[in-house]
Amino acid sequence: MNDAAHYRLLKLIETNPDISQRELAREMGVSLGKANYCLKALVAKGFVKLENFGRHRNKLAYAYLLTPAGIEEKARVTVSFLRRKEQEFETIKQEIARLREEVEPRHASR
Repeated sequence: MNDAAHYRLLKLIETNPDISQRELAREMGVSLGKANYCLKALVAKGFVKLENFGRHRNKLAYAYLLTPAGIEEKARVTVSFLRRKEQEFETIKQEIARLREEVEPRHASR
């Protein structure tokens, strides 16, 4: 899973612990099977804890909670994601500057 998807998944779980796998899949733009696979991987790594609402009318209702390790992982992924986006931003700014240099002499002669 890339940093963007990893960040998005951890952020969705953090902000909405009772999100269903179907909703999670829809928000992530992935299949239900992929969402299930990713959640299982996060649980196996100890980043997410699964809580069952036994008294809930829907016995299959779960809450996904970030563990302390999950909170640390989200911070790490956030920093990595932010650095990548900042680099992309700098690249785009340079591209815009090059395009302006290319267009301005032509535009000024009109």
